[in-house]
Amino acid sequence: MIDRYQFLVPDFQSKEPKELALLSIISQSFFQPFSIEDNLLVILTALTSGSGVGFNRAMLFRTSGDKLKGEVWLGPRSAEEAKTIWEVLSTPGIGYVEIIEHNRGLLTRETDSLSQIIKPLVYSLSQENLIIPAMSAARKEMILVRNSRQEPFVDPKFLEIIGVDEFLCVPLFALDEIMGVVILDNAYTRQTIEPKDIKLASLCGLMAGNYMYTTMLHNKMIEMERLAALGEMAIFITHQLRNPLTTIGGFTDQLLNSPNDASKKRRNLEIIRKEIGRLENVLYELVHFLKVEMKKPVPFDLRPEIQAVLQSSDIKIKSEGIEVVVDIEERLPKILGDPTYFGEAIRNLLDNALEATPQGGRVTVQSRWEDQNWVIVRIQDTGKGMPPAVKEKLFSPFFSTKDKGLGLGLLFVKRVMESCGGKIEVDSEAGQGTLFRLYFKSAEEGRSDA
Repeated sequence: MIDRYQFLVPDFQSKEPKELALLSIISQSFFQPFSIEDNLLVILTALTSGSGVGFNRAMLFRTSGDKLKGEVWLGPRSAEEAKTIWEVLSTPGIGYVEIIEHNRGLLTRETDSLSQIIKPLVYSLSQENLIIPAMSAARKEMILVRNSRQEPFVDPKFLEIIGVDEFLCVPLFALDEIMGVVILDNAYTRQTIEPKDIKLASLCGLMAGNYMYTTMLHNKMIEMERLAALGEMAIFITHQLRNPLTTIGGFTDQLLNSPNDASKKRRNLEIIRKEIGRLENVLYELVHFLKVEMKKPVPFDLRPEIQAVLQSSDIKIKSEGIEVVVDIEERLPKILGDPTYFGEAIRNLLDNALEATPQGGRVTVQSRWEDQNWVIVRIQDTGKGMPPAVKEKLFSPFFSTKDKGLGLGLLFVKRVMESCGGKIEVDSEAGQGTLFRLYFKSAEEGRSDA
């Protein structure tokens, strides 16, 4: 006997233990392409999902340099609104996604937003004269404040805004980095904050702090990679431009020094024109690569796009003496992507395959709907293949095994695939040819072989 279960339970169950409900909500963010703001919203949602699960409201302050700045305040704006929200949350079949979307709606309202109230609040994180809520972040301590109006360490302006006698400050940090602080209260239920509530809040705080720290490191890594790529591009472009410019300069000097030699003048002008053409090609390829935009994918039929590439004059010329086999499944669904970029990606791979294939060889273009979610396009050649060292660098910018070209073609194809939510794979061995697989999302829910 085999029992099957979904990895995530999408429905919100108000009778679940708090711990399970909290972790269930947070786990949703791991399976969604959310921004850091959205993922922090998920964590705040886990803390404020109704009277039976979490706190009534949650404030988020984030660090900026040595300052702590108010950013988000999530929760109902009144007891009446709180009652309405919790009634909605008790509706059978309500899901975590709906809860998160509801909370995102609260934050995007233009009028009377709670978040707008706390955004002007800014606190110093220096160790001198620390006040709450900055004290919690700077000292990396959870602070439960009771009888807040009698507590001298609480900022009066903050107290005026939050308007409760009891609240909990949860610092967000990882290693030595202070990321922010979350302030929680029960303004409407007036329930006392219990030790078990503090434990749950600390769990969320640890997750949020580590998530923010990981995101910060990831962004730094991306920035370093971007700077390294820019440096590599500058060196490469300089190298590509130097030789033509040097040639143009030298032959121009000869023209200026020997203006009456007609034969030399014509020869020099032809060389200069050829070098200018090289410069134009370099600039065209670079600009074309940089112009790939992340457009919203649309459904389209790939068959006519592939046929258009195969019927183009340059592909026909390159394929002379090479057998081109086209095998496209009859009942192929539409795919999601950009038709123009799709055609350019296919042309790029087909160009490479034809150049790699010797006379008498074969290039195969095949498409299959082998999975209900993916349509796979294969382009395979019978060329000399690639050793592992070349295969590893295949999608690196400015890497090429050709004498001419910028080495941006395959990186362009990779960007096209990523822009439509697809992926690219390559199999190749020296002497065995090369196979590229392009995975496109199907525009249909599932295949039917009836």
